[in-house]
Amino acid sequence: MHISPRVDNAVRILLEIARAQPDAPGVEQASLKAESIAAAQSIPPKILEATAAQLRRAGLVTSRRGPEGGYRLARPAAQISIADVIRAMEGPLASVRGQRPEDVTYSGVGEPLQRVWIALRVNIRAVLEQVSIGQIATGDLPEFIDELTADPGAWERRGGPDADASPDGIPPEDISRDGLAANTGGAGG
Repeated sequence: MHISPRVDNAVRILLEIARAQPDAPGVEQASLKAESIAAAQSIPPKILEATAAQLRRAGLVTSRRGPEGGYRLARPAAQISIADVIRAMEGPLASVRGQRPEDVTYSGVGEPLQRVWIALRVNIRAVLEQVSIGQIATGDLPEFIDELTADPGAWERRGGPDADASPDGIPPEDISRDGLAANTGGAGG
């Protein structure tokens, strides 16, 4: 799954606001200024404004102009899931060629593939719909997150162009025993 910079920024914006306004019943929630959020999360101000506008349109934040203005969560942080944020910024959690998995059809040998895409969406939902901005802001993640990340395999890269490369991007088979890149250029190389 690819987490876009827009989604990453949106989650961090919401986390900063959540940190500043804890979910306390009956307590007037203070607004958080864009400059404070931008500085705390190293998000360029123009990107923050565009992202916050999209979060506002999605009903996740409210904003107010003026000296007492800034951003607030539109609902308690515990009621905003990571899935809500992804949907607000990017649309459906899983799509195939821009369509929802249930709307894609295949024929022949590819026919079972639709069920694979739907199963993938179910598993994405199982995590992203169960983790809230409030839980991340307080560091109180659901127990299943600890269980999933305790598996050493969860931290291993698999597949893709950079999966087995060294930090310099050199594949392991091209590194000699002394750690130097081997000459793979052929004769006279």
